[in-house]
Amino acid sequence: MPQVQTLFFTAPKKVEIRESTLPVLKKDEVLVETICSAISAGTEMLVYRGQFPHLVDTHDNLSSDLNYPLAYGYACVGRVVEVGKLVNSKWLNKVVFAFQPHSSHFIARTDSLIPIPDFLRPETACFLPNMETAVNLVQDGAPILGERVLVLGQGVVGLLTASLLSEFPLESLVTVDRFELRRNALRVESKKLEVKSLITIDLQSFDKTQGKPSTFDLTFELSGSPSALNDAIALTAYSGRVVIGSWYGQKRAEIELGGAFHRSRIKLISSQVSTVSPELSGRWDKSRRFDVAWKALDRIKPEKWITHRFALTDAEKAYHLLDENPQEAIQVIFDYKA
Repeated sequence: MPQVQTLFFTAPKKVEIRESTLPVLKKDEVLVETICSAISAGTEMLVYRGQFPHLVDTHDNLSSDLNYPLAYGYACVGRVVEVGKLVNSKWLNKVVFAFQPHSSHFIARTDSLIPIPDFLRPETACFLPNMETAVNLVQDGAPILGERVLVLGQGVVGLLTASLLSEFPLESLVTVDRFELRRNALRVESKKLEVKSLITIDLQSFDKTQGKPSTFDLTFELSGSPSALNDAIALTAYSGRVVIGSWYGQKRAEIELGGAFHRSRIKLISSQVSTVSPELSGRWDKSRRFDVAWKALDRIKPEKWITHRFALTDAEKAYHLLDENPQEAIQVIFDYKA
């Protein structure tokens, strides 16, 4: 078995690469050699900064009962390089996705692996968790023909969600982010696709003639900042919906529910990808949602938003970049062939 390098978060703003030897492969297991893995900046920065809550949530094992030191991550793509005696030989050399921490190799059973369609590159497949999240957000928001829609936050999840929404016949789609790099990311694409309804802005210089309070039928709060929920509520029309996709961890902010909200009949929707909306669960499961996500990845091709590639041994530089200079990055990935 090869020597394995695995990323560990050991304390707030501390990471290290630990080497180990994998155990002998069991008969029903496979060995995967990692090609690339993506940093989920929103969630992983909570882990990096020590802002994650200590909770037990049976729906989401990835973010449950977290304590240092821990290996964390969930966007890993690799190639099967060895199979156990009971595993179908067709798995050998197959490129697969796994909800797996950042590691050069890992052992898994095939039922925890997702084969990657031949039409997608490994780098593209690294976006699967965030694309599944975006599909889930849009399904929970259920946009209606001719609606005015607002997306707060243009990190990777926000960009993917806005990309899916741009395929709907909306009256308008407004995206907001404080960083110019992220605002421009979708603006460039909208020109290529001739999306007429898209407006990208900085909330601090919000043009009230375009987005006056109580304008939007549907708002997505994806910024990761709990204070942005106040903006979402203020900008959503009477009886509108606010889909809250951010995971705030231990971050707190005062939410103003004593003013216009009290009479607004605005619906606040908690959206999290580990489950399917109860309203859809009779017809939808995660397998069907994955199929939709793969096809969306092929259409949108989000690998164009990879701004930085690091070797796993340079992980400290990667997280320092996202912590200190987030305005310079969109998607950061680890390249295990670097």
